Amino acid sequence: MTKIDSLPEPKLLLLFDVLYDTRSVTRTAEQLGQSQPTISLWLGKLREQLGDPLFVRTPTGMAPTPQADALITPCREVLESLRRLTAWEIGFDPASAQRRFRLCLSDASHITLLPKTLEYLRNHAPGIRLEVARIDGNTERALETGEADLAIGFVPWLGGGIYQQVLFPQDWVCLASPGHPRIGDALQLDGYVREGHVLVSAGTGQKLLEAALARHAIERQIFLELPGFLGLGAVVGNTDLIATLPRHIGETLARPHGLKVHTCPLPIETFLVKQHWHARYHQDPGNRWLRSTISTLFQGS
Repeated sequence: MTKIDSLPEPKLLLLFDVLYDTRSVTRTAEQLGQSQPTISLWLGKLREQLGDPLFVRTPTGMAPTPQADALITPCREVLESLRRLTAWEIGFDPASAQRRFRLCLSDASHITLLPKTLEYLRNHAPGIRLEVARIDGNTERALETGEADLAIGFVPWLGGGIYQQVLFPQDWVCLASPGHPRIGDALQLDGYVREGHVLVSAGTGQKLLEAALARHAIERQIFLELPGFLGLGAVVGNTDLIATLPRHIGETLARPHGLKVHTCPLPIETFLVKQHWHARYHQDPGNRWLRSTISTLFQGS
């Protein structure tokens, strides 16, 4: 038997399968939706690649050679594998799927992104379970190993092999009580420097804030330091302290507490919130569906 150096293209394997059944170039062309000259061209390529005529013309049709008889079973096994692969790729049905997804999220995303995501899943994918982990030094490894499916936030240190998609840009705002005794409709830089501040140490964008403060030689008066955003809205709403934070989380916290949202008078570098995933799972059907869902819910928000 002739040694095959490389597997023929799927279209040539399909031609071989159909022609073996029909024994007719005309009927093969009809079944494959191709012209007879195209089928003849494909058959020529297949004969050249396999080093055998494969089919010879007889009064009763195109008769297979012994080589064709030997190859038809492995050919059909390959085609069936390709069909199963194609069906698997498109077979993720969120409405019936039972699967756990693990998301690496910033503290802010717990408040801004997670509720809306969970609401969507409960309505459209009730069998999907979410598990949330922090964004930290282990995030890149978690994406690579499949321990995590997505990382969402500002994660500029992620390295090679990581895909990313921009969801929305972030600038900076300041939150203040609506009845603040010294801040009117707009917060000026001199007032920003004079006021007392709440420092939230969580958030991957905090280094941008610290860099802006250092660049302008500003040292804030910190009266409260919080490890996260829990309780921040109530604190700002009931004191004369102000807080500096990215717009998305700022506006989200401001709504239930009736806080004033001021454009931050300190020029701070903006950043992009993205979703990140590893190249190993780029074609995974469930991961693709999850990325598409996140993009639909939040891109441009």
